[in-house]
Amino acid sequence: MKERIRKIARSELVRNSAKLLSANVIAQAIGLLVYPILTRLYSPEDFGLLNLFLSIGGVLVLLSTAEYQYAIVLPKKDEEARGLVHICGFLLLITTGIVLLSVPFSKPIARLFNTPELANWYWLMPLFVFVMGLWNILNYWYIRRKQFGAISRYQISQSVLSSLTKIAMGCIKNIHCGLIIGSLFGPLLPMVVNLYHATADKLLRHLQPKKNYRTLMSQYKNFPLFSFPRALLNQLGSNMPTLLLTPFFGLTEIGFFSMSITLGFRPINMLCSSIYQVMYQRLAERVINKDSIWKLLAKYIIRTGSISILFFLILFFILPDIVTFLLGEEWLTTSKYIQLMLPWLLMVILVSTTSYITDIFQRQRGYMIFEIIYVLSRLAALIIGIIYDSMYISISLFCIVSSIILLLEFIWFAHIIYTYEESIK
Repeated sequence: MKERIRKIARSELVRNSAKLLSANVIAQAIGLLVYPILTRLYSPEDFGLLNLFLSIGGVLVLLSTAEYQYAIVLPKKDEEARGLVHICGFLLLITTGIVLLSVPFSKPIARLFNTPELANWYWLMPLFVFVMGLWNILNYWYIRRKQFGAISRYQISQSVLSSLTKIAMGCIKNIHCGLIIGSLFGPLLPMVVNLYHATADKLLRHLQPKKNYRTLMSQYKNFPLFSFPRALLNQLGSNMPTLLLTPFFGLTEIGFFSMSITLGFRPINMLCSSIYQVMYQRLAERVINKDSIWKLLAKYIIRTGSISILFFLILFFILPDIVTFLLGEEWLTTSKYIQLMLPWLLMVILVSTTSYITDIFQRQRGYMIFEIIYVLSRLAALIIGIIYDSMYISISLFCIVSSIILLLEFIWFAHIIYTYEESIK
């Protein structure tokens, strides 16, 4: 038994997962630990404005690469992977330029969300899109090269810089943009360092003939044709409460909800992103070699699901006390929203760490259909809450619908794996 444990501990999957997980734990812990300070420096309205800025920015970042970054992991040859990096870079520059051209229209954009404050800081959006889009590209190059240490260093450094900047700006009176500036400045400096290493790795050199890029774009066309619309729908669906409810319920309620998303999803992302990145590379490699993947995934799902259910049951009863102790009595509404989100969070853990199945098996079209249903169902849930003039009803229905659709997606993933396992027998 001891020898088996040592063998597991020495395995590449465990070592790489541990490396990324430890970095995620540190980075996310830093981000979470500063919130008791930030909630006493900034108002719920400030957090609502940050969430609106990030929601808009998140959609634009997704547009910037058309999902080609996920294909970087898949080619057998590094030369082809570099070509995909270049394609992503070209698309990122075009998107950033378009966003830059939209800056003069910041006031009409702010009026669209009934939030005049947004116009004062929209000029930061092009830089935010460029920095975050560039990291998405480099991140998957690092995954391909198994350079998980570089990913870990970035995660920790950007979290530290972002937290320190937010605190420093919050200590200055009448500065309400500190949260936005911190969210941008945090990843900016680590990105400069990563660009230096990318240059040393010859990643940004040796442009290829145009026909090579056309061939690669055609070979991996399922990513922009199906994966991209699906991801865009997912992004819009995730940010739909902020984008749709802000004009009706104001920045204060959105601030409470955005804090619940932060407290609920930061620990989840801490766990899921590291597992996703390592398992994506590992399972893609196994599928290329026609090896079985069922046992590895089944063990992970059973263990993770059991632990998560027990933890969430306990958490449900102690959430109000935890939230008010950490953030203050003013933020009690946040705990109610998190309680509504727990079933949704459980399904996110299981689905987000296995969603690469659709990319590995080129099943993006089916996933896109799920996302269409997902977005329309969530939209209907929010509209019902708006009709009844209740933020609580909107979020309750939103969480219920999200949980059900993710469960159906998870069942579909299992079917895809079953079909693959049958084909290699």
